[in-house]
Amino acid sequence: MTRWLEQQAAVRARRGLARTPLTRGPGERAIDLASNDYLGLAQDPRLAEAVSAAAHRWGTGAASSRLVAGTTELHVELERELAALVGAEAGLVFSSGYLANLGITTALGGPGTLIVADEHCHASLIDGFRLSRSAVETFAHNDVSEADRLLRRHTQPRALIAVESIYSVRGDSAPLGELIGLAEEHDAVLLVDEAHGVGVAGTGIQQGHGCVAGTALAGHPGVVVTATLSKALGSQGGAVLGSALLREHLVNRARSFIFDTALAPPAAAAALAAVGIIRQEPWRTQAVHHNAARLAEHLSLDPSAGAVQSLRMSSPETAVAASRAAAAAGVRIGCFRPPSVPDGISRLRLTARADLTDADLDHACAVLRDILERTP
Repeated sequence: MTRWLEQQAAVRARRGLARTPLTRGPGERAIDLASNDYLGLAQDPRLAEAVSAAAHRWGTGAASSRLVAGTTELHVELERELAALVGAEAGLVFSSGYLANLGITTALGGPGTLIVADEHCHASLIDGFRLSRSAVETFAHNDVSEADRLLRRHTQPRALIAVESIYSVRGDSAPLGELIGLAEEHDAVLLVDEAHGVGVAGTGIQQGHGCVAGTALAGHPGVVVTATLSKALGSQGGAVLGSALLREHLVNRARSFIFDTALAPPAAAAALAAVGIIRQEPWRTQAVHHNAARLAEHLSLDPSAGAVQSLRMSSPETAVAASRAAAAAGVRIGCFRPPSVPDGISRLRLTARADLTDADLDHACAVLRDILERTP
């Protein structure tokens, strides 16, 4: 085993694919274009106060699974508020967004289910597909006609279409209006991962409620929404949102819910406070889009559907070199390389956060333009 591990490490190093966690200190002054803290809430004192109050009242951990003694009033209230935010009937909170996706795909999957998935679905969905023992077919990114062809030839009694509302690497959106029509035609469930939509997408009085809220998909019995609490909501955890019947099924069948210790009450309290802020301060969502447009303009990129902007790089090595050069200049950016990118293309990933000033963005873009001009 040791020899194999050494060989694997050597292969990663040779291909420029070795990864090392980046350690940051408290109060770091770098301009952050890398994190998923889209609304700038992870450092918001109101969330910190909610965490402190919950820790004193409920303790620092849930101490057991949800079905034993881990469910508090906070969990129930959070589920109710999240469901209302996206326009669903009910919700179930998991201890991470990853486990929420594992839970829904394995609980709805099985030998009698065909899963038809966009090729750019997140790794947590892909792992859920594998664990579910379902038949799985992938369609080209956002190609509804190919998804239709795959559904037309299926023989399984159940079908599930899986997509992200806003994709985490390229930042583009799924054609949800066409997909719900396709789901209805084939009597399929449409699973929409709103990890990068909640807090960022939405219009009118539902700014920040996500891509599903306020559309024909909201409250639809054939639509399931998953969400994470660790991005725009500035906390930790995940949720599945849909019908009350679905929630009851998950409570009884989702192994990543049944056998996992419940989300810590302080994290639930932080997410609950964040939902209230999204409702009360729509300017944060507006600021995300303002800053995303500014990034796109400065760097000659196509505008994205949400906070994520993607810069294509020629190789993993050039992507790593550019991200390190930016960090040295005080700008933190994301660096995505295979196998993290579904199309095998290395990219720099920039996130437009609500709390970035125009001066921050102007300086960061000047740094990036200089680096890109020197990148082969």
